[in-house]
Amino acid sequence: MSKLPVDDAHRCAWAQSTPLMREYHDREWGVPQHDDRVLFEFLILEGAQAGLSWRTILQRREGYRRAFHNFDAKKIARYTDADRARLMADAGIIRNRLKIDAAIGNAKAYLALCKTHGSLDAWLWAHVDGVPLVNQHKGMGEVPARTELSDRISKELLALGFKFVGSTIMYAYLQAVGVVNDHWVGCYRHAELGGASKRRASRKS
Repeated sequence: MSKLPVDDAHRCAWAQSTPLMREYHDREWGVPQHDDRVLFEFLILEGAQAGLSWRTILQRREGYRRAFHNFDAKKIARYTDADRARLMADAGIIRNRLKIDAAIGNAKAYLALCKTHGSLDAWLWAHVDGVPLVNQHKGMGEVPARTELSDRISKELLALGFKFVGSTIMYAYLQAVGVVNDHWVGCYRHAELGGASKRRASRKS
């Protein structure tokens, strides 16, 4: 990766609010991710974000890693009522019972998905034939909240028993893990992550 820009002139505007957001944007957002643990982590964090800002979740990310055993799905799937009580009392995460229950249930659904498809990585990237979709947005107003692809993935995950995986949440997930490159064309990371050299997304993607 190139040296970070000296100012925000060539960085997506949404990432300019705090150093934490800048670092996340510059080092993680939109990078094609194939590590199953990280893919599962983002799935849980994106669900936790529902109704909140991503900045709020990023500020609690280490708290989530600690509270949820570094997103070890096998351990989370075995959580008991005592674990639920522990999580509800943990100020380091979003203490929402529905979201906590969803994280535990999603760990079980994730393990079932892996048993059938080999990995979340294989299942997810098969939807785009293993190649990131590259958009050419010039600003926030052009970025969709959901797409046909996120609709389809959301529907499939819901059928597999996942919770908090609505289409809007899933589109944010696809952006985060690099299935979709939604860095604005004026952002230096758009080109670094493929730009026009990779397959461009259609309007329905």
